Amino acid sequence: MPEQSENPPAPRLRVLVTGAAGFVGRRLVPALVADGHEVRAMTRHPENYPGQGTPVYGDVDDPGSLAEPLAEVDVAYYLVHSLDADDFEARDAAAARAFGQAAAAHGVRQIVYLGGLGADGEELSPHLRSRREVEHLLGQSGVPVTVLRAAIVVGHGGISWEITRQLVDKLPAMVAPRWVKTMTQPIAVDDVTRYLVGVADREEALDRVFEIGGPDRLDYLGMLREAAKVIKGHAPPILPVPVLSPRLSSRWLSLVTDVDTTTGRNLVDSMGIEVVVTDHSIRELVPGEPLSYAEAVRRAIAERAAEQASTTPAER
Repeated sequence: MPEQSENPPAPRLRVLVTGAAGFVGRRLVPALVADGHEVRAMTRHPENYPGQGTPVYGDVDDPGSLAEPLAEVDVAYYLVHSLDADDFEARDAAAARAFGQAAAAHGVRQIVYLGGLGADGEELSPHLRSRREVEHLLGQSGVPVTVLRAAIVVGHGGISWEITRQLVDKLPAMVAPRWVKTMTQPIAVDDVTRYLVGVADREEALDRVFEIGGPDRLDYLGMLREAAKVIKGHAPPILPVPVLSPRLSSRWLSLVTDVDTTTGRNLVDSMGIEVVVTDHSIRELVPGEPLSYAEAVRRAIAERAAEQASTTPAER
């Protein structure tokens, strides 16, 4: 008789990842495949999808397109939002409501959502308020939702990280808005991926909210300085001033970086709110030491360099 394994492999799950071609999704899909799961990569352009998993058409703004990707799915990851739209709150609410209803209709056992940090008792920015509303609407039809709330996710291609990198890369010195003194707790995209994989089909994760972050608490000024040390070997002079309003700040960002004004304004509105981890229960469910901010920056820079080395100037 063959020996019985003390730790048999986890049962294979049928998983849907929305936003599969996005910043987090394109890392999550291969991680789930490596974990032995059958993964559908939902995108509006499956014919151009370059990653792992099975590409499938779906658009959260079109409820009628959700039936096929959600059919016979066990766990669905919801990684979409509309920060580049003026009416993003209404669009995100409608999309989350429709997705939750479709998931319930097809018997999905769990929805996993990546939201934003911020104390529930605070007056949140429209961006963070929308993230909270999406948490609620996804589960309104009865599917258990697991929420991971994060602050800035550090990794090549992330919007918030790109703002940091481009500011450091382009400016020898800078006058910065007063929000650079706000505390935050950045997290490496590798750790976000690890936590997302780790909560899949875990009964103790159903209908729970987890806060996730790296080991370093920094204000945005500290993040800029630490990133500059990694990228340039020294930190540039940075002078915070109280006169730049959120509207002026967003225009300043759009001038200095390639982030559009609408996205910049929606992000800047959240940068005056402290976003730090106060509940570390995720570490019990998904053990492991998260990467430091400096290491997350090094990995982001290395990935960008590798991507540039593998593409022609015309493709960049």
